[in-house]
Order: sequence, then structure tokens, then C-alpha cells
Amino acid sequence: MVKRVSEFLKDDAVARTFNYYFLFICLGLAVGISGPTLPALADQTGIPVGQMGYMFMLSAIGYTLGTLLGGRVFDRVRGHPVLGISQLISASLIFFIPLTPWFWFLLAIVFSKGLSDGMLNTGANTLLVWTHREKAGPFMNALHFFFGLGAFLSPFFVAQLTGFPGGYRWAYWIVAGIGVLVGLKLLFLPDSPKPAHTHTDENGAPTKVFYPLIIAAALYLFFYVGAEITYGGWIYTYATTLNISSAAGAAYITSGFWLSFTIGRLVSIPVATRFTPSQVIPAALLGCLAILGLVVVLPGSNTLLWIVTLVLGFCMAPIWPMGFTLAGQSLKLTSRLSSFILMGDSFGGMVLPWLVGQVIDLTGAQSMVLLVLGSMFLNLVAFIFVIQLGKRKEANA
Repeated sequence: MVKRVSEFLKDDAVARTFNYYFLFICLGLAVGISGPTLPALADQTGIPVGQMGYMFMLSAIGYTLGTLLGGRVFDRVRGHPVLGISQLISASLIFFIPLTPWFWFLLAIVFSKGLSDGMLNTGANTLLVWTHREKAGPFMNALHFFFGLGAFLSPFFVAQLTGFPGGYRWAYWIVAGIGVLVGLKLLFLPDSPKPAHTHTDENGAPTKVFYPLIIAAALYLFFYVGAEITYGGWIYTYATTLNISSAAGAAYITSGFWLSFTIGRLVSIPVATRFTPSQVIPAALLGCLAILGLVVVLPGSNTLLWIVTLVLGFCMAPIWPMGFTLAGQSLKLTSRLSSFILMGDSFGGMVLPWLVGQVIDLTGAQSMVLLVLGSMFLNLVAFIFVIQLGKRKEANA
């Protein structure tokens, strides 16, 4: 048994895959730390907390550009050195976030970090598909499980350090240190995988790109990521502004969201081997809509907010990886096509989190849940279009 495990871990594809998993832990750490530290960063830079929505916007603009750049780069050069350099840059920028007293400089840092993270997200997802090809489904779910694991751990760091002067800074520095170690490992990782698909069919003719399906898949990620980042990023502000929870309690609620999200991702790994994305996704989306509707009808309870947060995180968990897998089953994913679809992810992380910041300043924190509910409903609509367009593409093939 020990020998089999040792041989399994020595397999090149397995070794690469675990490095991609470590990378996604770092991405999750960086995402999860932002929500509980928003008020501290607002105090640090001397601006109203609602204006911190511009952090999400600038980060997402950089992320979008990084996604586009990654779509060009990973089809042309060895992927692992690019991932390593991008991760080292991202970790270095995280280190400086809690040190800057100027809001404009903070925005420049998060924009640059978003650029690196867009490269990382495009690269890791694409290289994982190239590594496992038609068997990528469970590995994709596992990749995003590790993202959830990182997103759970970073609010936990913040909560533990809340009582110390400047404790949130140490949370950022812990995340940065982990990121440097992972970046160095990726930088020298050999055997970058090659594209799993070419731009020609079996007869040598150029393959046709079905753009309506690409657009639908991008919109699917747009509405989903907007809801995920908004809830994970603003639930702390929502809970503290409406006096539903204390500062430490709100940090634990944020961590609870990412913990249930992580458990959902873990559960979705074996689920992906038994059920298709078209079976799992609608159940997950309907669960999200039902639980969000509950907090709209019965707001203001700390116990209910905990229940809603845990159930929502669990139901959200399979939506991204299974949606990307669903797109990969209908399209021949090159790095370039992957980057087009991931543009939806990028813009989703920009628009709704920024919009919530503006609406909170105008109408109050209670608007956050309504906007997340609306985004999840549109996510369901986009999923229906993906299914229908996929069937049309198969019929015309």
C-alpha cells in the first residue's frame, strides 16, 4: 500500500497537479483575507468603508488584463516558469498592502496583484485541463476545493489576530510568506504540459469557434463569481454595520462561509465522478436562491445569518468548476478560448463587488443580499443558455 502511494505521488501528472493545488490555496488565502480587513484598510487609508469597493474594481480590472495576457502566453511558452514568476509578484504585493497609507497607492497595488492573479488563474486551470484532458472533471473540482481551503484559512488568521495591535498586518504577511514558498516551487517545476487540443480537426481543417456558447459560458462565470466574491467580501461589513455580530464574530462568519464552501468543494469531487455538471449545477443554483430568499424575508438574526452563510457556501461550491468543465466538454479549450471564458470570471469579480460598495453608501448594508440574490438568479438563466447552446452545437457538428 505504501509503495503504491509512493509511486502515485511520483507520477509527473500527479506532482504537477498538487503544485497547482498549492497555488490555488494561495489564491484563496488572498481572496478570503480581503473581507475581514476592509474596515482596517479603510482606517489605514482614511476613507469611508463603502469606497473600498474600488479595491474590488481595480483588482478585477487587473485580473481581466492578466486573464487576457495569460490566454496569449500559455499557448506559446512553458507554463510553470510563468506561474512561478506571477506567484512571486503576487506574494510581494500582498506584503505591502497593509503598509501603505495612501488609498491611490493601495489601488495600484491591488490592480497589479489582480494582473498577476489573472495569469495564475488562467494558467492553473488551463494546465490542469491539459494534464488530465477528458478526465479533468474531478481534478478541476479538487483544484477549486483548495481555493476554498485557502479562503477559509485567511479570515481565521484575521480573527485570531484581531486582539493584537495591527494584527491584520500579520495576517497579510503570513499569506505573503506562504505565497513566496509556492512561487519558488512553481518557478523550478519541470515538464510543463502541452495543449490538449489543436486549432484543427481530424482532417486538418481549422475548427470553428462557437462564439454564442463562449459568451454564455463567460456570462455564467460573470454572475456566479460576482455573487461569490460579493458575499465573501462584504458579509463582514454587512454583519457589523447592521449590528448582527461583533467584529470578531463577523470574521468567523466570513471564515464559516469559506469553510462550508471548502467542504462543498470536497464533497463535489466524488460527486463529479457519479453525476454530470448538468445534473449538479441546477440543484446547487436552486439551493442558493432558496437560502438567500430566506435571509431577505427574515433579516437581522445572527443565528439565521450563520445558517444562511453555511448553506450558501456549500451550495455555491460546485458551480464554478462544474460550469468550466461543462464548457470544456462542448469546446476544444485552448489557452486562448479558456481566457475568453475566464473573462466572465474577471468582470464578475469587478462589477458586483464594486456596485455593492456604492449601494451600501446610498441605501445601507442590507442591499448586499438582494444584489447577490439577483446575480444568482441570472447565473441560473446563463446556465440554461449554456445547456441549450451546447445542444445546438452538437446538433450542427
